[in-house]
Amino acid sequence: MIVWENFGSRTDTVFCGVFDGHGPHGHMVAKRVRDSLPSKLSAHWEVNLKSEDVLKEISLNAGASLYPEDASLVSAADESRVSIDVEETGKHPEIFQTLKESFLKAYKVMDRELKSYTNIDCFCSGTTAVTLIKQGQDLVIGNVGDSRAILGTRDKDGSLTAVQLTVDLKPNLPAEAERIRKCRGRVFSLRDEPEVARVWLPNSDSPGLAMARAFGDFCLKDFGLISVPEISYRRLTGKDEFIVLATDGIWDVLTNDEVVKIVASASSRSSAAQSLVESAVRAWRTKYPTSKVDDCAVVCLFLDSNSNNLSTASNTKDSDKTVSMKANEVGAKIDDTSGPTAFPRSGTVREVEVSGEGDDVSEEEIEEASEHEELLSEVGAEWSALEGVSRLNTLLTLPRFVPDKDEN
Repeated sequence: MIVWENFGSRTDTVFCGVFDGHGPHGHMVAKRVRDSLPSKLSAHWEVNLKSEDVLKEISLNAGASLYPEDASLVSAADESRVSIDVEETGKHPEIFQTLKESFLKAYKVMDRELKSYTNIDCFCSGTTAVTLIKQGQDLVIGNVGDSRAILGTRDKDGSLTAVQLTVDLKPNLPAEAERIRKCRGRVFSLRDEPEVARVWLPNSDSPGLAMARAFGDFCLKDFGLISVPEISYRRLTGKDEFIVLATDGIWDVLTNDEVVKIVASASSRSSAAQSLVESAVRAWRTKYPTSKVDDCAVVCLFLDSNSNNLSTASNTKDSDKTVSMKANEVGAKIDDTSGPTAFPRSGTVREVEVSGEGDDVSEEEIEEASEHEELLSEVGAEWSALEGVSRLNTLLTLPRFVPDKDEN
């Protein structure tokens, strides 16, 4: 996760993002996107602002796209779901159109850059991204995957209520499923988890990805998976109190209203995110005692002028969890070592056992297991898929892909 205050050298602007990796190199993909995407977004924002000034001076059509190549990008994502209806965009301020262009371009460049990395295998690994830019009272959100953003706001009666700001972009959404099928990808659920729609290759029962959009996962990019963000705008009011960005480890066990209540009742703003993570961990152990607690990362952004207006927390063990341009946020770590031993059911990635007790073990399987352990030791960080299982697999199986062998 990341919190960047004074984003783009603007004193009234903040950028927040939460990234949830999946697959064998998902933690590396998430970290790279976290570290690279914000600066790309800032740079494209500057370019768009300057371009708009030039267009105005020469009296060109201000509504034309600054990046013509993005027209096909938006079309491929199904325009009806990339953002708000075309009729609605004219009702929003200029900052929305400018940032919409910036989000589309930055996400596109980020995904293309991931594909070129030689030190990170993104073929079967990827990450979600829920990101926002708040400038004054203007809020623009770009979302890919199934992490989520919600708003805590007061209703007409003064009661605190939750408003969901993003859509969980899963394959069961009709527009997402239609796009995937048009690209020859398959969408269906397994018999033992009928509520979980997954994306599959045309001629192979893999990888079973439980989201319709993601950075990376290039094994599915020709078959309907996209990294185009769904972009939305909201004008904040005095009734809006805070925004919560969190990975699906939170939303799998807590409702939007429960999250708002937990954040609002925290003893202090700086401990709000930590309280939410601790509540989610307890809920996981209560509701799914035989499952591994899914990774939980949270950013709470409070919307008034109080200087202590940020809070972040995570239950991952990655020592390099949080990047921030100001030190008034708090990070927390909840180690999941006391829970019961998990057994194979659905998880972030389903555990693959080399062999069962009493089975013959081939030399090839022993070699694969050795390489598997070596990878873990090199990574040096927790990858939840390998140490247990959680309620929902993000990926079900991983295609065998060895670049060196393919090249030979």
